[in-house]
Amino acid sequence: MWFEKKDLTGGGKVFVSMPGVPFEMKRIMTESVIPKLLKTFPVPTIVHRIVRTAGIGESFLAATISSWEKSLPSHIKLAYLPGLGGVKLGLTATGENPAALNKEVGDLIDALMPLAGEYVYSLVDENLEEVVGKLLRERHLTISIAESCTGGYVSHLITSVPGSSEYFLGSIIPYAYEIKMRQLGVKPETLEMYGAVSEPTIIEMANLVRAKFNTDIGVATSGIAGPGGATVEKPVGTVWIAYSDKHHTITRKLQLSKDRMINIQLASTLALNLIRASIPKV
Repeated sequence: MWFEKKDLTGGGKVFVSMPGVPFEMKRIMTESVIPKLLKTFPVPTIVHRIVRTAGIGESFLAATISSWEKSLPSHIKLAYLPGLGGVKLGLTATGENPAALNKEVGDLIDALMPLAGEYVYSLVDENLEEVVGKLLRERHLTISIAESCTGGYVSHLITSVPGSSEYFLGSIIPYAYEIKMRQLGVKPETLEMYGAVSEPTIIEMANLVRAKFNTDIGVATSGIAGPGGATVEKPVGTVWIAYSDKHHTITRKLQLSKDRMINIQLASTLALNLIRASIPKV
């Protein structure tokens, strides 16, 4: 039901009574109420764009793009939407001309890229595993993973993308020392001298899984997810990740949280971002 309340100036308010059933309400709102509201009231054009970043925290990102943010005109608002391993930047522009607004927002995003481009992984509605899959497919590359502390979570994210069998050949979860040695091939002296959570071990893991599965890329994770297993030198949240291809091996040491599940999810997201950033450009 549609109710109009007029005021002395000829304007007024509209009250709409809707069904309580969500399915019915949504359909009536979409097909009837919103179109009638747009005919009844002059409304501004709203353009909304999302810039997805990974591998940088909110405060560091804000400092990186502060000069760009200060240059935003008053009719364009910026929102920081932080998540595990990254931040979404929401740009909302209001005005009268849709084409002009879209061009203005596009130009602002172009100006953002020299400052934060290394962290930006998408300008559309897609997640990190989809972007990684697209890059692997476009470059005809295959990947395999050796996961210790993440327990298969990286593989889960990758295989959640339809068509991932084109580039993902398999993974191994060498959680125990003996499996790292017997099944993957990590040298006993490496584990004895440096431990499972170390750069030498993670390098071996990434190179060995690539050779074992005969893939173009090998990725490995090893860390102390918590709450136990920590030492003074390696507190809870200490994680090593590695990327390996025929050209190079890249490692990252992460110092994450005290929460086990956050550490697993965050390390997996950052491993995906390492893959994204390390895949050969051509």
